[in-house]
Amino acid sequence: MRHTRLSVPGTKVCDHNVGPGENAMNSIRVPSEMFRFATADRSGLYVSVLHAFGEANERLETALGIDDLRARMRSIGWLEPLEDDDLITALDQLRVWNLVDVIQNHSENYRTASEYERRNLQYSLTRQGEAAFAGVLHAMAVLASAGALQTAVLDAIADRLGDLLGELESGTERRIYIVLFELESHLEALRGNTKRFNGELQRLLRADNADLAVFHEVKAATVAYLQEFLSNLDHRCHVITTRVGAAEDYGVALLHQRALLGAELPQLSGADPRPAWLEQRRARWEGLRAWFLPVDGSVPRIEQLVLVGRRAIIALLQVLDRLTESKRRSSSAVADFRELARWFTVAPAQDDLHLLWSTAFGLSAARHAHLAHPDPELVSSSASWKEAPPVQVSALLRSAGRTERFSRTGRVRDVAAIKAERARRAVQERAELEAAWDLLDTGGVVRLSSFGRLDQGVFERLLDLLGRGLGNAPQADGTRRGSTIDGRVEIVLRPPPDGALAELKTQRGTFRGPDYLLQIVTASRQDARRAGGDR
Repeated sequence: MRHTRLSVPGTKVCDHNVGPGENAMNSIRVPSEMFRFATADRSGLYVSVLHAFGEANERLETALGIDDLRARMRSIGWLEPLEDDDLITALDQLRVWNLVDVIQNHSENYRTASEYERRNLQYSLTRQGEAAFAGVLHAMAVLASAGALQTAVLDAIADRLGDLLGELESGTERRIYIVLFELESHLEALRGNTKRFNGELQRLLRADNADLAVFHEVKAATVAYLQEFLSNLDHRCHVITTRVGAAEDYGVALLHQRALLGAELPQLSGADPRPAWLEQRRARWEGLRAWFLPVDGSVPRIEQLVLVGRRAIIALLQVLDRLTESKRRSSSAVADFRELARWFTVAPAQDDLHLLWSTAFGLSAARHAHLAHPDPELVSSSASWKEAPPVQVSALLRSAGRTERFSRTGRVRDVAAIKAERARRAVQERAELEAAWDLLDTGGVVRLSSFGRLDQGVFERLLDLLGRGLGNAPQADGTRRGSTIDGRVEIVLRPPPDGALAELKTQRGTFRGPDYLLQIVTASRQDARRAGGDR
Protein backbone atom coordinates (compact mmCIF):
# COMPACT_ATOMS: atom_id res chain seq x y z
CA MET A 1 0.00 0.00 0.00
CA ARG A 2 1.29 3.47 -0.89
CA HIS A 3 1.61 6.04 1.89
CA THR A 4 1.88 9.81 1.91
CA ARG A 5 4.54 11.18 4.20
CA LEU A 6 3.52 14.31 6.11
CA SER A 7 6.65 15.84 7.57
CA VAL A 8 6.50 17.72 10.87
CA PRO A 9 9.90 19.45 11.11
CA GLY A 10 11.50 19.66 14.53
CA THR A 11 8.89 17.62 16.37
CA LYS A 12 8.71 14.13 17.78
CA VAL A 13 5.00 13.73 18.07
CA CYS A 14 5.11 16.70 20.44
CA ASP A 15 1.50 17.26 19.60
CA HIS A 16 0.84 13.86 21.16
CA ASN A 17 2.66 14.57 24.41
CA VAL A 18 5.88 12.78 23.42
CA GLY A 19 8.93 14.41 24.92
CA PRO A 20 12.62 14.33 24.13
CA GLY A 21 14.41 11.04 24.32
CA GLU A 22 11.33 9.05 23.37
CA ASN A 23 11.45 6.44 20.62
CA ALA A 24 8.72 8.19 18.65
CA MET A 25 8.03 8.80 15.00
CA ASN A 26 9.64 11.81 13.36
CA SER A 27 6.82 12.03 10.82
CA ILE A 28 3.21 11.05 10.36
CA ARG A 29 2.51 8.56 7.57
CA VAL A 30 -1.04 8.69 6.22
CA PRO A 31 -2.25 6.17 3.62
CA SER A 32 -2.77 8.05 0.37
CA GLU A 33 -6.34 6.77 -0.14
CA MET A 34 -7.48 6.91 3.47
CA PHE A 35 -9.57 10.07 3.07
CA ARG A 36 -10.42 9.83 -0.63
CA PHE A 37 -14.03 9.07 0.32
CA ALA A 38 -14.46 12.63 1.66
CA THR A 39 -13.43 14.33 -1.61
CA ALA A 40 -14.56 11.91 -4.34
CA ASP A 41 -17.48 12.55 -6.69
CA ARG A 42 -19.99 10.65 -4.56
CA SER A 43 -18.51 11.71 -1.24
CA GLY A 44 -21.95 12.18 0.35
CA LEU A 45 -22.85 8.52 -0.28
CA TYR A 46 -19.47 7.26 0.92
CA VAL A 47 -19.64 9.29 4.15
CA SER A 48 -23.18 8.09 4.79
CA VAL A 49 -22.16 4.45 4.33
CA LEU A 50 -19.29 4.83 6.80
CA HIS A 51 -21.65 6.68 9.15
CA ALA A 52 -24.07 3.77 9.01
CA PHE A 53 -21.29 1.33 9.89
CA GLY A 54 -20.18 3.63 12.72
CA GLU A 55 -23.69 3.71 14.16
CA ALA A 56 -23.85 -0.08 13.94
CA ASN A 57 -20.54 -0.38 15.80
CA GLU A 58 -22.01 1.77 18.56
CA ARG A 59 -24.60 -0.97 19.00
CA LEU A 60 -21.95 -3.71 18.79
CA GLU A 61 -23.07 -4.78 15.30
CA THR A 62 -19.81 -5.32 13.45
CA ALA A 63 -21.15 -6.72 10.12
CA LEU A 64 -24.11 -5.56 8.00
CA GLY A 65 -25.81 -7.03 4.97
CA ILE A 66 -27.27 -4.97 2.15
CA ASP A 67 -30.72 -4.76 3.76
CA ASP A 68 -29.30 -3.96 7.20
CA LEU A 69 -27.05 -1.28 5.71
CA ARG A 70 -29.96 0.33 3.86
CA ALA A 71 -31.99 0.44 7.10
CA ARG A 72 -29.06 1.99 8.97
CA MET A 73 -28.64 4.65 6.28
CA ARG A 74 -32.29 5.64 6.58
CA SER A 75 -31.90 5.94 10.36
CA ILE A 76 -29.00 8.41 9.99
CA GLY A 77 -30.92 10.62 7.54
CA TRP A 78 -30.20 9.28 4.02
CA LEU A 79 -33.60 9.65 2.34
CA GLU A 80 -32.62 9.69 -1.35
CA PRO A 81 -33.61 6.67 -3.47
CA LEU A 82 -30.71 4.25 -3.75
CA GLU A 83 -30.57 1.20 -6.01
CA ASP A 84 -28.82 -1.97 -4.92
CA ASP A 85 -26.33 -1.65 -7.76
CA ASP A 86 -25.35 1.87 -6.63
CA LEU A 87 -24.94 0.73 -3.03
CA ILE A 88 -22.84 -2.29 -4.05
CA THR A 89 -20.70 -0.09 -6.30
CA ALA A 90 -20.07 2.27 -3.39
CA LEU A 91 -19.13 -0.65 -1.13
CA ASP A 92 -16.76 -2.01 -3.78
CA GLN A 93 -15.06 1.36 -4.07
CA LEU A 94 -14.67 1.56 -0.29
CA ARG A 95 -13.11 -1.92 -0.45
CA VAL A 96 -10.61 -0.64 -3.00
CA TRP A 97 -9.66 2.11 -0.56
CA ASN A 98 -9.28 -0.52 2.21
CA LEU A 99 -12.03 1.04 4.30
CA VAL A 100 -14.57 -1.79 4.12
CA ASP A 101 -14.10 -5.55 4.18
CA VAL A 102 -16.52 -8.22 2.90
CA ILE A 103 -17.08 -11.63 4.48
CA GLN A 104 -19.39 -14.56 3.84
CA ASN A 105 -21.98 -15.46 6.44
CA HIS A 106 -21.86 -19.27 6.73
CA SER A 107 -23.97 -19.40 9.89
CA GLU A 108 -27.28 -18.51 8.20
CA ASN A 109 -29.79 -20.84 6.56
CA TYR A 110 -30.91 -19.67 3.11
CA ARG A 111 -34.16 -20.85 1.57
CA THR A 112 -33.75 -19.46 -1.93
CA ALA A 113 -30.92 -18.53 -4.26
CA SER A 114 -31.91 -14.86 -4.26
CA GLU A 115 -31.91 -14.84 -0.47
CA TYR A 116 -28.44 -16.39 -0.54
CA GLU A 117 -27.18 -13.66 -2.88
CA ARG A 118 -28.55 -10.86 -0.66
CA ARG A 119 -27.67 -12.23 2.76
CA ASN A 120 -24.54 -14.25 2.18
CA LEU A 121 -22.20 -11.30 1.79
CA GLN A 122 -21.77 -9.04 4.81
CA TYR A 123 -19.68 -5.91 5.09
CA SER A 124 -17.76 -4.41 8.00
CA LEU A 125 -15.32 -1.59 8.58
CA THR A 126 -11.63 -2.33 8.47
CA ARG A 127 -9.31 -0.85 11.06
CA GLN A 128 -8.34 1.82 8.54
CA GLY A 129 -12.01 2.53 7.86
CA GLU A 130 -12.72 3.00 11.56
CA ALA A 131 -9.76 5.37 11.83
CA ALA A 132 -10.81 7.33 8.73
CA PHE A 133 -14.36 7.85 9.95
CA ALA A 134 -13.12 8.73 13.45
CA GLY A 135 -10.81 11.33 11.86
CA VAL A 136 -13.74 12.94 10.02
CA LEU A 137 -15.83 13.01 13.20
CA HIS A 138 -12.94 14.59 15.12
CA ALA A 139 -12.43 17.22 12.39
CA MET A 140 -16.13 18.17 12.48
CA ALA A 141 -16.04 18.32 16.28
CA VAL A 142 -13.03 20.65 16.20
CA LEU A 143 -14.81 22.92 13.70
CA ALA A 144 -17.87 23.09 15.95
CA SER A 145 -16.05 23.45 19.25
CA ALA A 146 -14.71 26.57 20.92
CA GLY A 147 -11.45 26.71 22.85
CA ALA A 148 -11.26 27.71 26.49
CA LEU A 149 -8.77 28.36 29.25
CA GLN A 150 -10.31 26.62 32.23
CA THR A 151 -8.76 26.84 35.66
CA ALA A 152 -11.04 23.93 36.62
CA VAL A 153 -8.95 21.66 34.36
CA LEU A 154 -5.77 22.70 36.19
CA ASP A 155 -7.48 22.02 39.51
CA ALA A 156 -8.61 18.62 38.20
CA ILE A 157 -5.03 17.76 37.14
CA ALA A 158 -3.74 18.73 40.58
CA ASP A 159 -6.48 16.68 42.29
CA ARG A 160 -5.83 13.60 40.16
CA LEU A 161 -2.10 13.84 40.88
CA GLY A 162 -2.90 13.98 44.59
CA ASP A 163 -5.20 10.98 44.26
CA LEU A 164 -2.52 9.14 42.29
CA LEU A 165 0.04 9.69 45.06
CA GLY A 166 -2.47 8.37 47.60
CA GLU A 167 -3.23 5.28 45.52
CA LEU A 168 0.47 4.58 45.08
CA GLU A 169 0.79 4.44 48.86
CA SER A 170 -2.20 2.28 49.72
CA GLY A 171 -4.35 1.69 46.64
CA THR A 172 -4.86 -1.19 44.23
CA GLU A 173 -3.50 -1.52 40.70
CA ARG A 174 -6.95 -1.04 39.23
CA ARG A 175 -7.45 2.23 41.13
CA ILE A 176 -4.02 3.42 39.94
CA TYR A 177 -5.03 2.68 36.34
CA ILE A 178 -8.34 4.57 36.71
CA VAL A 179 -6.76 7.65 38.28
CA LEU A 180 -3.94 7.67 35.69
CA PHE A 181 -6.49 7.46 32.88
CA GLU A 182 -8.46 10.40 34.33
CA LEU A 183 -5.24 12.41 34.68
CA GLU A 184 -4.33 11.85 31.03
CA SER A 185 -7.87 12.81 29.97
CA HIS A 186 -7.65 16.12 31.83
CA LEU A 187 -4.22 16.82 30.32
CA GLU A 188 -5.59 16.13 26.82
CA ALA A 189 -8.50 18.51 27.51
CA LEU A 190 -6.05 21.19 28.63
CA ARG A 191 -3.97 20.78 25.47
CA GLY A 192 -6.91 20.73 23.07
CA ASN A 193 -8.75 23.64 24.63
CA THR A 194 -5.58 25.72 24.84
CA LYS A 195 -4.72 25.18 21.16
CA ARG A 196 -8.23 26.02 19.98
CA PHE A 197 -8.48 29.09 22.22
CA ASN A 198 -5.09 30.36 21.06
CA GLY A 199 -6.13 29.94 17.42
CA GLU A 200 -9.40 31.81 17.97
CA LEU A 201 -7.54 34.50 19.88
CA GLN A 202 -5.05 35.05 17.06
CA ARG A 203 -7.89 35.22 14.52
CA LEU A 204 -9.59 37.80 16.72
CA LEU A 205 -6.41 39.88 16.79
CA ARG A 206 -6.26 39.81 12.97
CA ALA A 207 -9.90 40.87 12.55
CA ASP A 208 -9.36 44.36 11.10
CA ASN A 209 -12.79 44.61 9.47
CA ALA A 210 -14.72 43.91 12.66
CA ASP A 211 -17.51 46.19 13.77
CA LEU A 212 -16.17 48.60 16.38
CA ALA A 213 -19.05 48.16 18.85
CA VAL A 214 -19.07 44.36 18.54
CA PHE A 215 -15.29 44.12 18.78
CA HIS A 216 -15.29 46.36 21.86
CA GLU A 217 -17.68 43.99 23.64
CA VAL A 218 -15.69 40.92 22.55
CA LYS A 219 -12.43 42.58 23.58
CA ALA A 220 -13.72 43.51 27.02
CA ALA A 221 -15.06 40.01 27.62
CA THR A 222 -11.84 38.36 26.35
CA VAL A 223 -9.59 40.59 28.46
CA ALA A 224 -11.66 39.86 31.57
CA TYR A 225 -11.57 36.14 30.73
CA LEU A 226 -7.78 36.15 30.35
CA GLN A 227 -7.29 38.13 33.56
CA GLU A 228 -9.47 35.69 35.49
CA PHE A 229 -7.50 32.73 34.11
CA LEU A 230 -4.12 34.30 34.96
CA SER A 231 -5.12 35.12 38.51
CA ASN A 232 -3.74 32.65 41.08
CA LEU A 233 -2.25 30.60 38.23
CA ASP A 234 1.19 30.49 39.86
CA HIS A 235 -0.20 28.72 42.93
CA ARG A 236 -1.99 26.09 40.84
CA CYS A 237 1.15 25.41 38.78
CA HIS A 238 3.24 25.11 41.96
CA VAL A 239 0.89 22.47 43.38
CA ILE A 240 1.00 20.46 40.14
CA THR A 241 4.80 20.73 39.87
CA THR A 242 5.25 19.57 43.46
CA ARG A 243 3.03 16.53 42.96
CA VAL A 244 4.70 15.61 39.65
CA GLY A 245 8.04 15.67 41.47
CA ALA A 246 6.64 13.43 44.19
CA ALA A 247 5.46 10.92 41.59
CA GLU A 248 8.91 11.05 39.96
CA ASP A 249 10.47 10.22 43.31
CA TYR A 250 8.24 7.16 43.60
CA GLY A 251 9.27 6.01 40.12
CA VAL A 252 7.37 6.54 36.91
CA ALA A 253 8.31 3.10 35.52
CA LEU A 254 6.95 1.38 38.63
CA LEU A 255 3.81 3.53 38.45
CA HIS A 256 3.18 2.46 34.86
CA GLN A 257 3.85 -1.19 35.64
CA ARG A 258 1.24 -1.15 38.40
CA ALA A 259 -1.23 0.67 36.12
CA LEU A 260 -0.59 -1.96 33.43
CA LEU A 261 -1.65 -4.68 35.84
CA GLY A 262 -4.84 -2.76 36.56
CA ALA A 263 -5.56 -2.19 32.84
CA GLU A 264 -6.07 -5.94 32.22
CA LEU A 265 -5.23 -5.68 28.51
CA PRO A 266 -6.60 -8.47 26.27
CA GLN A 267 -4.28 -10.23 23.82
CA LEU A 268 -6.56 -10.80 20.84
CA SER A 269 -3.82 -10.93 18.19
CA GLY A 270 -0.40 -12.48 18.13
CA ALA A 271 1.38 -9.22 19.10
CA ASP A 272 1.79 -8.34 22.77
CA PRO A 273 -0.08 -5.03 23.43
CA ARG A 274 1.79 -4.24 26.66
CA PRO A 275 4.96 -2.63 25.19
CA ALA A 276 2.90 -0.25 23.04
CA TRP A 277 0.68 0.59 26.01
CA LEU A 278 3.67 1.36 28.23
CA GLU A 279 5.24 3.45 25.45
CA GLN A 280 2.06 5.51 25.16
CA ARG A 281 1.95 6.02 28.93
CA ARG A 282 5.57 7.22 28.94
CA ALA A 283 4.77 9.62 26.10
CA ARG A 284 1.78 11.04 27.99
CA TRP A 285 3.86 11.47 31.14
CA GLU A 286 6.56 13.29 29.16
CA GLY A 287 3.80 15.55 27.86
CA LEU A 288 2.73 16.29 31.43
CA ARG A 289 6.30 17.15 32.35
CA ALA A 290 6.67 19.36 29.26
CA TRP A 291 3.70 21.41 30.49
CA PHE A 292 4.77 21.82 34.10
CA LEU A 293 8.26 20.38 34.84
CA PRO A 294 10.41 19.90 31.68
CA VAL A 295 13.23 17.39 31.92
CA ASP A 296 15.74 19.58 30.05
CA GLY A 297 15.11 22.61 32.24
CA SER A 298 13.41 24.60 29.46
CA VAL A 299 10.50 26.96 30.01
CA PRO A 300 7.30 25.04 30.88
CA ARG A 301 4.49 25.39 28.40
CA ILE A 302 2.17 26.71 31.10
CA GLU A 303 4.53 29.69 31.54
CA GLN A 304 4.52 30.20 27.78
CA LEU A 305 0.73 30.21 27.99
CA VAL A 306 0.91 32.92 30.66
CA LEU A 307 3.11 35.04 28.37
CA VAL A 308 0.71 34.50 25.48
CA GLY A 309 -2.21 35.56 27.66
CA ARG A 310 -0.52 38.73 28.87
CA ARG A 311 0.62 39.66 25.37
CA ALA A 312 -2.90 39.01 24.09
CA ILE A 313 -4.35 41.48 26.61
CA ILE A 314 -1.95 44.16 25.38
CA ALA A 315 -2.54 43.25 21.73
CA LEU A 316 -6.33 43.39 22.14
CA LEU A 317 -6.11 46.87 23.60
CA GLN A 318 -3.80 47.94 20.75
CA VAL A 319 -6.14 46.50 18.12
CA LEU A 320 -9.05 48.37 19.65
CA ASP A 321 -7.04 51.61 19.60
CA ARG A 322 -6.14 51.00 15.97
CA LEU A 323 -9.78 50.38 15.00
CA THR A 324 -10.89 53.46 16.89
CA GLU A 325 -8.23 55.58 15.20
CA SER A 326 -9.19 54.25 11.76
CA LYS A 327 -12.78 55.28 12.39
CA ARG A 328 -11.69 58.79 13.36
CA ARG A 329 -9.14 59.23 10.57
CA SER A 330 -10.23 61.69 7.90
CA SER A 331 -10.60 60.55 4.31
CA SER A 332 -7.65 60.77 1.95
CA ALA A 333 -7.10 63.55 -0.59
CA VAL A 334 -7.87 61.13 -3.42
CA ALA A 335 -11.28 60.32 -1.93
CA ASP A 336 -11.96 64.02 -1.36
CA PHE A 337 -11.22 64.94 -4.98
CA ARG A 338 -13.35 62.06 -6.26
CA GLU A 339 -16.26 63.24 -4.14
CA LEU A 340 -15.74 66.82 -5.37
CA ALA A 341 -15.74 65.60 -8.97
CA ARG A 342 -19.04 63.84 -8.33
CA TRP A 343 -20.47 67.11 -7.02
CA PHE A 344 -19.36 68.91 -10.20
CA THR A 345 -21.15 66.35 -12.35
CA VAL A 346 -24.48 66.89 -10.58
CA ALA A 347 -24.35 70.72 -10.35
CA PRO A 348 -27.60 72.02 -11.95
CA ALA A 349 -26.36 75.31 -13.50
CA GLN A 350 -23.24 77.22 -14.55
CA ASP A 351 -23.49 79.61 -11.61
CA ASP A 352 -23.54 76.65 -9.25
CA LEU A 353 -20.35 75.35 -10.80
CA HIS A 354 -18.61 78.71 -10.22
CA LEU A 355 -19.88 78.84 -6.64
CA LEU A 356 -18.65 75.28 -5.99
CA TRP A 357 -15.27 76.12 -7.52
CA SER A 358 -14.75 79.23 -5.41
CA THR A 359 -15.94 77.46 -2.27
CA ALA A 360 -13.69 74.44 -2.78
CA PHE A 361 -10.48 76.22 -3.82
CA GLY A 362 -10.95 79.76 -2.51
CA LEU A 363 -9.88 81.28 -5.87
CA SER A 364 -12.28 84.23 -5.77
CA ALA A 365 -11.66 87.83 -6.85
CA ALA A 366 -8.45 89.46 -5.62
CA ARG A 367 -9.08 91.13 -2.28
CA HIS A 368 -6.19 93.59 -2.64
CA ALA A 369 -7.54 95.26 -5.78
CA HIS A 370 -8.97 98.13 -3.69
CA LEU A 371 -5.59 99.12 -2.24
CA ALA A 372 -4.21 102.44 -3.45
CA HIS A 373 -0.77 104.06 -3.63
CA PRO A 374 0.26 105.97 -0.47
CA ASP A 375 0.09 109.19 -2.57
CA PRO A 376 -2.73 108.63 -5.10
CA GLU A 377 -2.06 112.00 -6.82
CA LEU A 378 1.28 110.70 -8.15
CA VAL A 379 -0.40 107.88 -10.13
CA SER A 380 -2.95 108.61 -12.83
CA SER A 381 -6.23 106.74 -12.57
CA SER A 382 -5.94 105.83 -16.25
CA ALA A 383 -2.54 104.14 -15.83
CA SER A 384 -2.54 100.39 -16.37
CA TRP A 385 -1.60 98.00 -13.59
CA LYS A 386 1.45 96.96 -15.55
CA GLU A 387 2.86 100.48 -15.62
CA ALA A 388 1.70 101.58 -12.13
CA PRO A 389 4.14 101.15 -9.21
CA PRO A 390 3.53 98.17 -6.90
CA VAL A 391 1.39 98.47 -3.81
CA GLN A 392 2.35 96.99 -0.43
CA VAL A 393 -0.07 94.12 0.44
CA SER A 394 -0.35 93.05 4.05
CA ALA A 395 0.17 89.38 4.90
CA LEU A 396 -2.79 89.68 7.26
CA LEU A 397 -5.04 90.25 4.24
CA ARG A 398 -4.24 86.80 2.93
CA SER A 399 -4.60 84.97 6.25
CA ALA A 400 -7.49 86.86 7.85
CA GLY A 401 -9.10 88.79 5.00
CA ARG A 402 -8.41 92.22 6.51
CA THR A 403 -5.58 94.72 6.67
CA GLU A 404 -3.82 96.20 9.66
CA ARG A 405 -5.22 99.27 11.28
CA PHE A 406 -2.71 101.41 13.11
CA SER A 407 -4.10 103.47 15.97
CA ARG A 408 -2.98 104.96 19.27
CA THR A 409 -1.35 102.57 21.71
CA GLY A 410 -3.74 101.51 24.46
CA ARG A 411 -3.24 102.74 27.98
CA VAL A 412 -1.31 100.52 30.35
CA ARG A 413 -3.62 99.15 32.97
CA ASP A 414 -2.96 100.24 36.56
CA VAL A 415 -2.61 97.03 38.60
CA ALA A 416 -1.65 98.65 41.89
CA ALA A 417 -5.13 98.08 43.33
CA ILE A 418 -5.06 94.43 42.25
CA LYS A 419 -1.67 93.91 43.90
CA ALA A 420 -2.89 95.52 47.10
CA GLU A 421 -6.00 93.33 47.14
CA ARG A 422 -3.96 90.20 46.59
CA ALA A 423 -1.54 91.16 49.36
CA ARG A 424 -4.42 91.83 51.77
CA ARG A 425 -6.00 88.48 50.88
CA ALA A 426 -2.72 86.65 51.43
CA VAL A 427 -2.29 88.24 54.85
CA GLN A 428 -5.85 87.32 55.77
CA GLU A 429 -5.42 83.71 54.63
CA ARG A 430 -2.17 83.44 56.55
CA ALA A 431 -3.84 84.77 59.66
CA GLU A 432 -6.72 82.31 59.28
CA LEU A 433 -4.22 79.49 58.81
CA GLU A 434 -2.27 80.50 61.91
CA ALA A 435 -5.50 80.72 63.87
CA ALA A 436 -6.50 77.24 62.70
CA TRP A 437 -3.12 75.80 63.72
CA ASP A 438 -3.27 77.53 67.09
CA LEU A 439 -6.74 76.10 67.62
CA LEU A 440 -5.49 72.61 66.81
CA ASP A 441 -2.45 72.96 69.10
CA THR A 442 -3.23 70.43 71.82
CA GLY A 443 -0.56 71.49 74.33
CA GLY A 444 -0.05 67.84 75.21
CA VAL A 445 -1.41 64.36 74.51
CA VAL A 446 -5.19 64.30 73.99
CA ARG A 447 -7.79 62.04 72.46
CA LEU A 448 -9.02 62.74 68.93
CA SER A 449 -12.57 62.82 70.29
CA SER A 450 -11.65 65.80 72.52
CA PHE A 451 -12.03 68.15 69.53
CA GLY A 452 -15.80 67.50 69.52
CA ARG A 453 -17.16 70.00 67.00
CA LEU A 454 -14.94 71.87 64.55
CA ASP A 455 -15.33 74.43 61.84
CA GLN A 456 -15.14 72.90 58.37
CA GLY A 457 -11.88 74.67 57.49
CA VAL A 458 -10.20 73.67 60.76
CA PHE A 459 -11.45 70.09 60.32
CA GLU A 460 -9.89 69.90 56.86
CA ARG A 461 -6.55 71.06 58.35
CA LEU A 462 -6.83 68.38 61.04
CA LEU A 463 -7.73 65.74 58.46
CA ASP A 464 -4.69 66.68 56.39
CA LEU A 465 -2.44 66.36 59.45
CA LEU A 466 -3.93 62.96 60.30
CA GLY A 467 -3.27 61.78 56.75
CA ARG A 468 0.35 62.90 56.91
CA GLY A 469 0.90 61.11 60.19
CA LEU A 470 -0.81 57.85 59.15
CA GLY A 471 1.05 57.93 55.84
CA ASN A 472 4.39 57.38 57.59
CA ALA A 473 5.63 54.06 58.89
CA PRO A 474 5.17 53.43 62.63
CA GLN A 475 8.17 53.50 64.95
CA ALA A 476 9.16 50.68 67.30
CA ASP A 477 6.63 51.77 69.94
CA GLY A 478 3.81 52.16 67.37
CA THR A 479 4.10 55.97 67.24
CA ARG A 480 3.59 57.71 63.91
CA ARG A 481 4.88 61.21 63.17
CA GLY A 482 4.03 63.68 60.46
CA SER A 483 4.41 67.36 59.69
CA THR A 484 3.34 69.99 57.20
CA ILE A 485 5.47 70.77 54.16
CA ASP A 486 7.03 73.83 55.81
CA GLY A 487 7.63 71.88 59.04
CA ARG A 488 5.79 74.47 61.19
CA VAL A 489 3.22 71.98 62.52
CA GLU A 490 4.00 68.49 63.78
CA ILE A 491 1.62 65.68 64.79
CA VAL A 492 2.38 62.58 66.88
CA LEU A 493 -0.12 59.70 66.70
CA ARG A 494 -0.49 56.66 68.93
CA PRO A 495 -3.13 53.94 68.47
CA PRO A 496 -5.95 53.94 71.04
CA PRO A 497 -5.17 51.39 73.75
CA ASP A 498 -8.83 50.53 74.28
CA GLY A 499 -9.90 50.48 70.60
CA ALA A 500 -12.37 53.34 71.15
CA LEU A 501 -13.95 55.30 68.30
CA ALA A 502 -13.96 59.09 67.93
CA GLU A 503 -16.78 61.20 66.52
CA LEU A 504 -16.20 64.74 65.18
CA LYS A 505 -19.00 66.98 63.95
CA THR A 506 -18.76 69.71 61.28
CA GLN A 507 -21.23 71.78 59.31
CA ARG A 508 -21.15 69.15 56.53
CA GLY A 509 -21.54 65.98 58.53
CA THR A 510 -20.02 63.65 61.09
CA PHE A 511 -16.59 62.01 60.97
CA ARG A 512 -15.99 58.68 62.74
CA GLY A 513 -12.73 56.85 63.18
CA PRO A 514 -10.27 55.37 65.72
CA ASP A 515 -9.89 57.56 68.82
CA TYR A 516 -6.14 58.12 68.43
CA LEU A 517 -3.94 59.58 71.16
CA LEU A 518 -2.40 62.58 69.43
CA GLN A 519 -0.26 65.59 70.14
CA ILE A 520 -0.11 68.59 67.77
CA VAL A 521 2.66 71.13 68.22
CA THR A 522 2.71 74.38 66.22
CA ALA A 523 5.69 76.61 65.41
CA SER A 524 4.62 79.27 67.90
CA ARG A 525 4.65 76.77 70.78
CA GLN A 526 7.98 75.41 69.59
CA ASP A 527 9.41 78.96 69.58
CA ALA A 528 8.00 79.52 73.06
CA ARG A 529 9.67 76.35 74.32
CA ARG A 530 12.97 77.40 72.86
CA ALA A 531 12.63 80.88 74.36
CA GLY A 532 11.84 79.40 77.81
CA GLY A 533 14.85 77.12 77.53
CA ASP A 534 17.13 80.11 76.69
CA ARG A 535 15.99 81.96 79.79
